[in-house]
Amino acid sequence: MTSLREVTPVPSTSTLPASTTLPVFKEGNCHPKVIEVEAPSTRCSNIKDDTSSSSSSPSPPKPLLIFTPTTAGTYPVILFFHGFYLRNYFYTDLLNFICSHGFIIVAPQLCNIIPPGGQEEVDLAGEVADWVPLGLKSFLPENVEANLLKLNLVGHSRGGKTAFAVALGYSKTTQKFSALVGIDPVAGKSVHCRTQPHILTFRPCSFNLSIPITVIGTGLGGVKKNCLSVPCAPDGVNHVEFFNECKPPRAHFVATNYGHMDMLNDGLRGIVGVMADCLCTNSSRPRDPMRKCVGGIVVAFLNAYLEGQNGDFLTIVREPSVAPVDLSSVELDE
Repeated sequence: MTSLREVTPVPSTSTLPASTTLPVFKEGNCHPKVIEVEAPSTRCSNIKDDTSSSSSSPSPPKPLLIFTPTTAGTYPVILFFHGFYLRNYFYTDLLNFICSHGFIIVAPQLCNIIPPGGQEEVDLAGEVADWVPLGLKSFLPENVEANLLKLNLVGHSRGGKTAFAVALGYSKTTQKFSALVGIDPVAGKSVHCRTQPHILTFRPCSFNLSIPITVIGTGLGGVKKNCLSVPCAPDGVNHVEFFNECKPPRAHFVATNYGHMDMLNDGLRGIVGVMADCLCTNSSRPRDPMRKCVGGIVVAFLNAYLEGQNGDFLTIVREPSVAPVDLSSVELDE
């Protein structure tokens, strides 16, 4: 594991020229392609991108999208888990962006019409993790290889909590994970109304994890949409508590002026898409900078700890103003 040898840096004004953008906040050069893989007797995805199938590969336990570079090479793998009742194709812009920087992403659709219980969702996530070494290879382009020694967990909202639960051993997967990212993770409606399994302990550094972790939060996630609603990322069970319970090495970033759903695609359609846009307090600002910020942090973090390429990550930590959106509460604890 790479050590960045930095502890809670104090943000400073950027010394980069105003016209300079870190490479991680720009599209990468790996030319992503998205492949739809159906589970047995499943026809639940509405995505219209490239599709592929393979009779020689075992079927995954749930339908999924595979984002793969088409440029020849061997790439780390990310398992990405969507938020509560959301659809994996709501994240195609974000995941294509991360993929373009040299990552293979497996994004299962863990829920159908009726969302599964929290433990069932974690179990399904673990089954997908165990499918990856058996079935992923045959769906990749011929010149692309997956480096399963660098298998990582990323999730948004309840999917962020699912990623933590899988890493903590609440599923039966036999896979080992290299790093973890929680994107505005949420563990329930409140401290007293949490989803199963109850992974939060409300004790600092209590998660029994030794892998590097980054938590990305939103400034508006804990704000009610109206007087009749509850926040989509309530205080006490959101990114703040998840980060608090992580052990070093850990990092924390908060997108001050953005909300819980602002890393999703624009113009979401269907009932679920309308709900995603209407139930949470989101920013009136364009979402593209938020997607690039979240994607860039994920890329910089994984490059730092998987490849030892820590320059961009440390620059974001030391000089948060280089990011496409305003960042607050920037912390790195090694």
